[in-house]
Amino acid sequence: WTIPVVIVIAVLVVGLGVALLALRRARRVRSSISIHSTMQHMRSIGHLSVFKVFTKEIVTQNDHSWGEFGAKYLSWAISGRKMAMIFEFEIDFRYDLRRPEFEIRESPEGGYAIAMPPCLHEVHIRNIRFYDEQGSRFLPWLLPDLVSSFVGGRFTETDKNRLVAAARDHAEQQASDLIGSLQSEVQNSAKATLQSISKAFGAEDVTFEFAPQGRLDFTVDVAEKVVAG
Repeated sequence: WTIPVVIVIAVLVVGLGVALLALRRARRVRSSISIHSTMQHMRSIGHLSVFKVFTKEIVTQNDHSWGEFGAKYLSWAISGRKMAMIFEFEIDFRYDLRRPEFEIRESPEGGYAIAMPPCLHEVHIRNIRFYDEQGSRFLPWLLPDLVSSFVGGRFTETDKNRLVAAARDHAEQQASDLIGSLQSEVQNSAKATLQSISKAFGAEDVTFEFAPQGRLDFTVDVAEKVVAG
C-alpha cells in the first residue's frame, strides 16, 4: 500500500477506537460554553469529526432572533411568569473525506500535501427547559398549565411545531456567529490529528490546503425529548 492509502485507513481505525470514549466525555460537559478540539470520531460513512462546541444559553428577556411567534411566547412566559429559559445546543465540525476535494498528493521532494474539503456543520438542539424562579424548579417547556393561559386553553400541534421551528432557526443563527470565529481552531485541530497519523507511518513532511468555506453547510436536528415536549 502507498502512504496516502495507509493514512486514510489509519484515520478510520483510530477514529473508531476513540468513538465511545469521546461520547462519554461529551456527556460530562456542564459549562455554559465548552469547546473540544480533539478528534471525536470517524463515522463509517467517512466523516472526520474534529471539533465540538457545547453551548448553554440562558434567555431572561425577549430575544427577537427567535422569530415573531417565538418572541411572543418567550415574552409572555418569562416576564409574566418570572421564568428563565435554558437553551442547550452543540455544533459538530466535520470533514467528509469521500468528497472529491479530499486528496493526498506526493510532492517531488518527498513530502505530502493533503487537500481538505469544505467543513460541514451539524447543529444539535439538546434541550429546552424553563426555570421557575418563584418555585425554584425546572419545568417541561410545553407543560400544559404553562401554555393554557397563554393560548386560551388550547395549544395545538401546529403551535408546538412552530416553537420547535423557532428553536431550530435560533440555533442556526447562533451557530453561524460562532463558526466564523472558530475557523482557525477547527483547521488546526484537523491538522494536528492528520499530522500525528501521518508521522506514525513515516510521512514527516505534510502540508495542508483547506477549501474556501463559502456558504455554510448546515444540518440542524432536534433531540427527541424536545420534540416530544
